[in-house]
Amino acid sequence: MTISANQVKLLHVAKGKLGIGDDDYRRALAHLARVTTSKDLDREGFETMMGFFEWMGFKPLGGRGPSYGQRPGMASFAQIELIRALWSEYTDGVYEGEDQLNKWLERCFKVSSLRFLKADAAPKVITALKSMKARKAA
Repeated sequence: MTISANQVKLLHVAKGKLGIGDDDYRRALAHLARVTTSKDLDREGFETMMGFFEWMGFKPLGGRGPSYGQRPGMASFAQIELIRALWSEYTDGVYEGEDQLNKWLERCFKVSSLRFLKADAAPKVITALKSMKARKAA
């Protein structure tokens, strides 16, 4: 059984983050997993390749904070994680935890915590953080 599209994407992200060229990537696939393309990988081959990438220094991101579960009308876990990631990139990782993020949310969106962020407000928060990040980069 072949791996999922998300697993293929993860392999390509790892390849990009490590700066591995296409030729070297294909050689690793052939040598370690005995396939010519990542779409032909099975679970064991995927785990082998991920182990190799981790050995080379790739660290897949886990969740940065608590999951509040599926709550109707509230921001999804993916939205909350994106907000955390954007905030961390915007602040260059200076602020550990969510205290400063919660203060910003309170001031700008009248929400005291990500836990209380509504689904309709989450895209606005994401757009605001992307804009702030773009302005800072310019």
